[in-house]
Amino acid sequence: MPGRADPEPVAGSLLAHLEPADRRLLLDRGTPRTFPADEVVLRQGDPTDHVLVLVSGWVRVDAVTRDGGELLVAFRGPGDVLGDLAALRERTQAPTVRTATVRTLTAITAVQLRRERFVELLETRPSITLGLARQMASRLVQAETARTDTATLDVNRRVAVYLARLLPAHGVRTPEGVVLALPLTQQDIAHSIGASLRAVARAISLLRDRGIVEPPARGRILVTRPEVLTAFLGDPPNGT
Repeated sequence: MPGRADPEPVAGSLLAHLEPADRRLLLDRGTPRTFPADEVVLRQGDPTDHVLVLVSGWVRVDAVTRDGGELLVAFRGPGDVLGDLAALRERTQAPTVRTATVRTLTAITAVQLRRERFVELLETRPSITLGLARQMASRLVQAETARTDTATLDVNRRVAVYLARLLPAHGVRTPEGVVLALPLTQQDIAHSIGASLRAVARAISLLRDRGIVEPPARGRILVTRPEVLTAFLGDPPNGT
C-alpha cells in the first residue's frame, strides 16, 4: 500500500506484471484490509461481490469437489488477486458464487475492491487487463503441469517434485537445511497431488530414509538435501 515497504510481488502474480503506476491505481481504488492468521476470507459457495488483492502474507486455496473430496488448489502470496474468476463470470439471474475457499496462513494485508469497480478498471485500463491475463496464464501453466505430473509420474516422484517446486518461494535456509515456511501436512500434500495419504506417507518415508527430508514437525517440512530434491525436477537421480 502507498507509503509502506510492502513485500515484492511473487512471480506470476498480477502486481508482478504491472508497472508502478498501474499498481498504485489498482490499490488506490480499493479499501485496505487486514486479516489474522487462520481466517477464512473467501468461502466456496458464497455470492461474489468483491475481489482481494493480496499485498503481504500468504493464503491457501481449497475446494470441495463434486464427489465431496477435498483439494488443496494452491498457495497465493503478495501480488496475487483472489476471487477474480468468480468476479469476471457473466452474471445471470442466479448469483455468481465462489468456487473455492481462501484461508490465511499468516496475517495478511490486502486491498478489497468491489466487483463493479474491479471490472471497470479492467475495461478502462488495458495494461491491467493484460496483467490479469498473464496471471491467469501462469496459473493455467501450473495447473497443466500438475495434471501432467499426475498422469506421468509415480507417487514417490510426484511428492518430491511437489516439494521441490515449493522451495523457491517458501524455502527458508537454516543450519540444518531448508525449511518450507508453510504449514503443510502429509494430508495437504495428498490433496494437492491426487494421491492417498498412505502413499504420500510412504513417499515421505522414502525421502527421509535417503536423508533428503524430515517429516513435518509443527507443520513444517525440513529439506536436509535441497540439491537432491530439486534434481527431481529434471531427470530422476539414479535409483529412483
